[in-house]
Amino acid sequence: MVVSPSRPVATDRRSMMCRGLLAVGTAAVLTGCDRLPGGRPEARDVAEAAAMRGKVAVVRVGCGVCHVIPNVPGPRGTVGPSLAGVGNRAFVAGTLPNRPDVLAAFVRDAPALVPRTAMPPMPLDAEAARDVAFFLSTLR
Repeated sequence: MVVSPSRPVATDRRSMMCRGLLAVGTAAVLTGCDRLPGGRPEARDVAEAAAMRGKVAVVRVGCGVCHVIPNVPGPRGTVGPSLAGVGNRAFVAGTLPNRPDVLAAFVRDAPALVPRTAMPPMPLDAEAARDVAFFLSTLR
């Protein structure tokens, strides 16, 4: 390290340390450390709110009449499959990829995607269907 005669050594060390911390911080942001488990607090809050709205919608439209749904009060129907672990499944209705957009479309209007399904169209708008899909994805 070259020390300038007009600057004390302590300042150069502090400067180097600040530059090092800045470099580490920049690298962390560029490599996506905000996507580590737990994520950003704001994103978690939004996700939790969507899941809670979805759970409320599941109770409101009566999904439990046909399905067993963990942690949801009310009936525990057996007409449709249990929704325990649905967030870990590869497929919805045995044929559709288990993605949030597909799951939302399915819970809103299953017969449009799987014509011979026993599941009826549900009284959900697009936003409520997304919230329900988000809630269901938390069932692991």
